[in-house]
Amino acid sequence: MKTLNLALIALAAASTCGLATAQKAGGISASVGFTQISPSVNSGNLSAPSLPGTQVGVTNNSQLTLAFNYALTDNLMLHLPIGMGFKHDINGTGTIAGVGKLGDTKALPITLIGQYRFLDANAAFRPYIGAGASYVKFYNTNGTGVLTALTNPGGPATGLSFESKFAPTLQLGGVYNLNEKWYVEASYSKTFISTRGTLTTGQTIDVKLDPSAYSFQVGYKY
Repeated sequence: MKTLNLALIALAAASTCGLATAQKAGGISASVGFTQISPSVNSGNLSAPSLPGTQVGVTNNSQLTLAFNYALTDNLMLHLPIGMGFKHDINGTGTIAGVGKLGDTKALPITLIGQYRFLDANAAFRPYIGAGASYVKFYNTNGTGVLTALTNPGGPATGLSFESKFAPTLQLGGVYNLNEKWYVEASYSKTFISTRGTLTTGQTIDVKLDPSAYSFQVGYKY
């Protein structure tokens, strides 16, 4: 958040340059940059039979991402971010903190956001707020030997899967136009999602993820 705040402050300060770079209704733009997904995990307990208080944590991940925008009006924008999937490690916490990696999964958030961009269409800097929905698909999920040792010692390897879910997403950010065609954009998004992990042993665990997404992009207006 500190990095995002500094970026937005810098963009706001630069807006005093007063570039005439309209973002009017019907305009299309595309951008490329990096996004970091940081889950804010609140884990439930693995169902019996298991050690009481068996919980999980999920690591951050950063990937190259794209985004496309379409201006419905001078102030309303449809925003479609596109990524190739974020890989997250799943680690033991609670009473099994320190056992290490239990598995990993890929998460592909498919998101559509409606943005309201403040200030005039010709303003150099335009802050915005947004709201929309995400469908988060979990795939390529794998368990480790540590997970098998905890849940099925001496037996077949324990597999793992997570339920894909729809969830609401909120966003805030800002765009600074470098010239009539090029711009830079910084944003922060929050998706409110919980999921259930299911092991091939029949055990389950409910996990509240609520990830934050920090993104910085360089874009071009068509």
